Amino acid sequence: MKEEIQKIKKASLSENIPIIRDEALDVIRKILIENKPERVLEIGTGTGYSAICFYDILNTVGSGFHARPIHIDTIELDELRANEAIANIKSLKLENNINVMIGDAVEILPKINKKYDMVFIDASKTKYPVFLENAIRLTNPGSVIIADNVLYYGYVMGDYNKHKQRTAVKRLREYLKEAQENPHLETEILDVGDGLAVSRVR
Repeated sequence: MKEEIQKIKKASLSENIPIIRDEALDVIRKILIENKPERVLEIGTGTGYSAICFYDILNTVGSGFHARPIHIDTIELDELRANEAIANIKSLKLENNINVMIGDAVEILPKINKKYDMVFIDASKTKYPVFLENAIRLTNPGSVIIADNVLYYGYVMGDYNKHKQRTAVKRLREYLKEAQENPHLETEILDVGDGLAVSRVR
């Protein structure tokens, strides 16, 4: 499967479709190995690259640890990109393990009524606070919530206030404030890739 995953990565980069950075994936790999989540929710599918990577890591190291089959639900707003992800997932025969939901996560998340062991957030930065609110609802104590790109090119921790990215920066600052101050979360901000926020649910 490694070779096929590399092909998906190469194709995504050639199309200028954002995918998880290698250094961020390395950190998440360690979290996956340590926690061995069986049910994962991803907000922001892209081409399916990260979801496929997560499954591959869990499937490789999790033999004998999982009481249930590994299952990943992933949400993508862009229909064209979602269909590309579905094709990639089917090409690896993972459609029984990775389910792509097409639509706006803000509308889809409130309709989900199951719990996840891990939530990975990598979608519209302006909606991160809403994603966090739902992620908390959809997890149990001990679950992990990971948000990518929370430092946003360094703008979030600086004095950036330009009009172009102002809303995204403001919402990411709100996300980090809530993640760090919410008594139900224990959060660490990692200067990895474009910034990772790793929160463990208490």
